[in-house]
Amino acid sequence: MFTQRFTGNLSFLSVVKRPASIALLLFLLVGFADGAMLPFFALWAQGEAGIPVAWIGVLFGCYAGGEILATPFIGGIADRIGRRPVLLCSTLGVGLGFAMLYFSHGVFQAACVLLFIGVSESVLHPTIATVIADTIPGEKTRSYFSLARVMSNIGRAAGPAVGAVLVLHSLGSVFLGSAVALFACACLVALALPETRRAGSLADDDDEEGLASLLPAFHDRRLAGLLAWVVLLEMSSSWIEAVLPLYAHGAHTLTPSGVGSLFTYGALLVVVFQFPLTRMTRNASESTLIVASGVVLTMAFVALMLSSGLTTLIVAMTGFAFADMLFGPLVPAAVNAMAQDGNRATYMAAVSVANDIKDTVGPATGTALFAVGVHVPWVGGMVIAALAAWGLASSMRRSRGQDRRIP
Repeated sequence: MFTQRFTGNLSFLSVVKRPASIALLLFLLVGFADGAMLPFFALWAQGEAGIPVAWIGVLFGCYAGGEILATPFIGGIADRIGRRPVLLCSTLGVGLGFAMLYFSHGVFQAACVLLFIGVSESVLHPTIATVIADTIPGEKTRSYFSLARVMSNIGRAAGPAVGAVLVLHSLGSVFLGSAVALFACACLVALALPETRRAGSLADDDDEEGLASLLPAFHDRRLAGLLAWVVLLEMSSSWIEAVLPLYAHGAHTLTPSGVGSLFTYGALLVVVFQFPLTRMTRNASESTLIVASGVVLTMAFVALMLSSGLTTLIVAMTGFAFADMLFGPLVPAAVNAMAQDGNRATYMAAVSVANDIKDTVGPATGTALFAVGVHVPWVGGMVIAALAAWGLASSMRRSRGQDRRIP
């Protein structure tokens, strides 16, 4: 079944335009870099970097905090100087940061490096997404963003698998693997990616608008309302990523390599089922898919609250993956429909800001709740996931009524 699904995704790639196909490969490599190090970050911080558990969530926050600090200043820069130079600088900066993290020790050093990585990565994901949006017609963006998630999760599946081998040498060696993947991205951008920014776009005429032009959430109420609920929903789901390794390791259910294998399993589910699920639900409304995502995510939290056994961890990871598949492609497609050619990268940067806030607040709050009680994150996650899914579904319905361009 996996071979059939994977072959079907590759056959779809054969009709993708060249810039979009390169963007999909970038998503794969960036997904590999994230997947190789994220499952092992907390274990590395605790075991090799000499960082107390209470500070691990803060370091996760530094990673995303660098992106939040940088985005108001450079979030929309790809609308001004082009997609290609932005991607080249970003991939080189993130790769260098991962290499530096391998040599870091202690809270201060790790925090400084993670802030640097965050600044460099602040424009990476939104600019890759913008290359796809520049190339693909608006009515097909949801399908292509689903395919982008498939490629990203192929990388996220391979990353933990490779990371599980690298940690046999040392936990910190996963950062070198991530650095190699980002340097490969830089080579791909330099050698193969054409510029997709249209000359004479609206951004050429509004350079004096300042920070507000780089953060359209400041002056687009629909976008602000939608992204506020996105932050809450994704913050609750981030607790699974941040806390699950500590939860499983503390209960002696999984070794570090076992944690990597569990995350590989979750990524493989997205690889196999994301595109077929998107096709099956193409006639379903956005609000229906979001509510379904919230229900599945809530069930995953319930499972984790009941047990820390291996079967329960697998069930929870399955629920997390399917909730992500239902919810993930909707937001960039909806935001792209709100944007114009001249501010597309800026609007995608606003989505990235929402993700950064989630990545900053989520792990810090998740690990802090875990320090209070091992089941506290799961109880809180149930409440927040249900509330955020309802709020986001309502926001989507209102946006749908106001703008029929949302796919």
